[in-house]
Formats: sequence, C-alpha cells, structure tokens
Amino acid sequence: MRGEIRSPAAPRPRINAGMTNATAPAGELLALLHRESPVTASLRGFGEYDHELPDLGEEADLARGAAAGELVRRVRSLPADPDPQEAVTRAVVVQQAEALRARVDSRLIEHTLAFPLTAPAASLLHSLPEVRPDGAEAERAYLARLAAVPGYLARAAERHRAGVAAGRLPLAHLARAAVSSLDRYLSEPAHDPLRRPELSGPRAAEREVLLAEAVRPAFARYRELVDSEVVPHGRPPHAPGLCRLPGGEAAYALLSRAHTTTDRDPDELHRTGLELIEELAAEYAEVGARAFGVGTVDEVHDRLRTDPALRWRGPEELLEAARTAVGRAERAAPGWFRRVPDGRCAVRPVPEEEAPRVTAYYRPPAPDGSRPGTYFANTHRAVERDRFTAEAVAFHEAVPGHHFQLALAQQTPGLPPLRRTADITAYTEGWALYAERLADEMGLYSDDLARLGMLAEDSARAARLVVDTGLHARGWTRQQAVGFLRAHTLLSEVDIQAETDRYIEWPGQALAYMVGRLEIQRLRSAAARALGARFDLKAFHDLVLGNGPVPLNVLADLVHGWARPDSPAHREGA
Repeated sequence: MRGEIRSPAAPRPRINAGMTNATAPAGELLALLHRESPVTASLRGFGEYDHELPDLGEEADLARGAAAGELVRRVRSLPADPDPQEAVTRAVVVQQAEALRARVDSRLIEHTLAFPLTAPAASLLHSLPEVRPDGAEAERAYLARLAAVPGYLARAAERHRAGVAAGRLPLAHLARAAVSSLDRYLSEPAHDPLRRPELSGPRAAEREVLLAEAVRPAFARYRELVDSEVVPHGRPPHAPGLCRLPGGEAAYALLSRAHTTTDRDPDELHRTGLELIEELAAEYAEVGARAFGVGTVDEVHDRLRTDPALRWRGPEELLEAARTAVGRAERAAPGWFRRVPDGRCAVRPVPEEEAPRVTAYYRPPAPDGSRPGTYFANTHRAVERDRFTAEAVAFHEAVPGHHFQLALAQQTPGLPPLRRTADITAYTEGWALYAERLADEMGLYSDDLARLGMLAEDSARAARLVVDTGLHARGWTRQQAVGFLRAHTLLSEVDIQAETDRYIEWPGQALAYMVGRLEIQRLRSAAARALGARFDLKAFHDLVLGNGPVPLNVLADLVHGWARPDSPAHREGA
C-alpha cells in the first residue's frame, strides 16, 4: 500500500475500534497468528491460548494460509476510508497475512531442526519455560500443554518425513546437532527446562508425572525419528541454501519480502552489503587510530581479533557490563525520547541449554507486569567472546533498542492488538540497529573501544546481506559463508559458526536488520531536510515508535506526512 498515510499531530494514535473497517479482519488475523504460535500468544498476555500448542500438521498449516489469503482479499476490497490510522491498520493486516502465507508456502518446518527460535522441538524448549502460570486455571492450562507435547512432536515428525520424501532436506550436521541437543535434554531430567515455571504442590506433582510418562518419552521418540530417518538423508555442507531445494528460489523470494517488507531482489541486497563493508573501512581507520594508534582497517581488525585483553574473564563480568550499559542508557533516554517504557529492562543470561546455538535476544514484558522486559546476554564460553561489542549489543537488545520499541508498542493506548504485537522484522530489527548508532549520538559508548564494537556490529549486519543471499540465492557452500564472515566481520569463531547455521535455518530474517536501519536513517534525513530548524528528534522518535510495528513503506508514508510543512504536528504551539 503506497497511498499517503498522514500521521496525526500527536504521536499516540486514537483509534475507535468499533468504527475501524479493518477491525474484524485484524482480529481474525490475530487469532490465526495466535493459533500458529499459541505460546507466543501466552507470552504476550493473550491467556485464552494458554492450554494450546501449535497444530503442525500440513492440513492445519494450509488452512491457516488459505484463511490469511482470504483476509487479504477482504481488506483490499474494503471501501476507501479517510482515517489515516485505518490505512495503517489495513496495511499491517495485509503484510502480516502475506507473511503468514509465506511461512506456510516455504515449508521450512520440513527441514528446520536445530535453531532454537524456529525448529519445532528446540523452539518449544526455548519458549514454553518462559510462561509464568498465575493461578490454578493457568497452571491447569500449562499441564494441558504438556499433555499435548506428544501430539505436537508426532506432527513435527510427520512433516520431517514429508520433507525427506519431497527432497526438502536439512543439512546433515544440523540434524545431528538436533539429535545431540535432544540427548542432552533427555540425559538431565532434573534440569528439564519445562520444570522451570513455578506450580503449586499438587500440580507440580502432576507435572512430574507428565514429564516422566508422556513428555520425555515423546521427545525420545522424536529424537529417534530424526536420528534414524532424517540424518541419513541430510544434505552435505556444500549445499546449505534454499536454492538447492525443490521450490527453494520461490520460497526465498517469499521469505525475503516477508522479512524486509520490500521487493529488493537478492542481487541488490548482496551488492548493498558489499558496499557497506567498503564504507566501514574508513570509520575503522579513524576510530582505530584513536583507540590503538593504528591506521588501517586490517590493523584494527587484527588487534581486535588477537588481543586477549579484549575477551571476558568470565560470565559475571559480561553480565555486569551489560547491566551497566543498560542503566546508563535508561538514565540518558529522557533527553532523546518524549516517552519511555513504564518498566525497566532486566538483564539475564541466556538459558544454558540453548546458549550454544543462539547469540543474544530480548523478550518483551508481560502485559500484566508479571515479567519484565528482559535482555538475555549470552555467557556461554564467555572467555572466547569479545568484550568490545558488549555495549552495542546491549543498546540493540535493550535500551534504546528492542525494549523501547516493543514495550512502548505494548503500552501505546488505542492501538489494536494486532498493531501492538505484529512481528515485522524490518521494523523491529531496523529500529534496534538504528539504536546502536543513536547510542553514539547520545554519548552512551564508554570509549573508542566500545565504538569499534559498534562498527563491528555494523560489519556483521552488512555481511548478513551478503551471506544470506549468498547461501540462499547464489548457491554458496557453508564454508564460503564461514569464510566471508571470518574475513569481513569481527565475530568470534563460536558466533560465526552459530550465525551461519542460523542463516541456513532462518532464511531471509538476517536481511531485515540493515534494510530497516538504512530506511529509518533515510527517513530521518529526509524529514530533517524538509523541516529544517523545526525538526525535533524526540518527536521523530515518538512518531517512529508511536504507531506500533509497521511495514517500511507505511513508515515512509507516516514520516513524509508528518514532515510536510502544513502538518498539524508542526503548527505553532503544537
């Protein structure tokens, strides 16, 4: 949708849900999304799904895709409406419905086995322990979910079998990694993450029975299926991309569009990544000269890669640095934002059982306040991790990054539920990457070493454009991807390996970061030129964060409308 969408004068939209033409489709789509991922719904405070797990069966998947397609048709056939926020809601419904259809049509479930945020078994063990049942009814719902685990995993196994039959195969080493992860889970019942949520006495005892007699046996059967029927058919490491699978090129096009909300093709994105890496060289030389007294990008990279003093001494030092950076950002934020989240951002380590396969991440607060927004810093093999990137990662994941964007969307009055919680990767990750650079403007980096960490994170996101498209559109081998990351980023070896496997099992998602960041920066520059002395950075930030997650073309229309000289937002006294 490219028609102009003008922002209201105030950054907080006022929407009369009963009068909004897209209200019913938005609600129906939200229900579809919650059925697709009921645990996510629970984490976002939608308690009516607390007893459910996803139906992973192909029939259910196709039905959700068809229903999403019908919602797109209905929204596009609605009569014109002058309400600018109605246009935003319609655009979000269309984008989210088309993204759901892309997930269905790509059939990633058939060959995604290891990555904790996407693979069926791993994602369940990642997300379900974070649900916090409050009261007897919620505890019974949690037990109902545990009872549903055998059926959930059985349907996942059916989809993997179908993938093998159709030639949509996982990488062999990722299938083996999934087996190893399940072996660790099954070998330590006393540390089962599904025991983490607190339950009252009788229901805690019932959970132990379910885990012993239903859940872990189901995981054992699933593990055996993967080991005996999937691993033997796994692809070699020289054929990791979607373009190596039946229908893979079309699937990658769908997923790239869903994650970036643009039509930019893989060749353009690949070139953009290479150009950005070239441009960063001058910044490395400038900051490196101040930090180390060396003047070339190669010298700076070599010092950052090889100096043992730039690694952590242990997990607690890493966590303390993260907490210090987040606290400093929280204190500075009111000078750059008119609105800040109601609650502070907590910092916790990534749970031990998933730490080998992820980097760092953020989880939004529970709407009822029972769980704070939390930045999970990865302390796994801390002594091998780079200390110089810690501040940039904290500003990305926490403040003023994901915590501000996701918590403020949740706390913005008047937004329909879909617009508070829409998963629009280019917007959310684009904002978080923008926040890393904004942090430098805010004076948050403690020294030039930390600024080099900011540049290192930029290099990684630029390299993602190259590596993701290289793997999935150009037929790169896994070793080509690893080699490019070694040559052009400052990621540690442990992160290079984990990141490469992430891109393989989550195609297109890594493109969204830099695509979104570049667009937010472009819009800010355009608004500043249009408004001149009247440009207010606080107001710009409130506009970007005040409409909930939106596709990039919609964000552009909002900013262009706000920056018009005759916009109510810039009248004298507004």
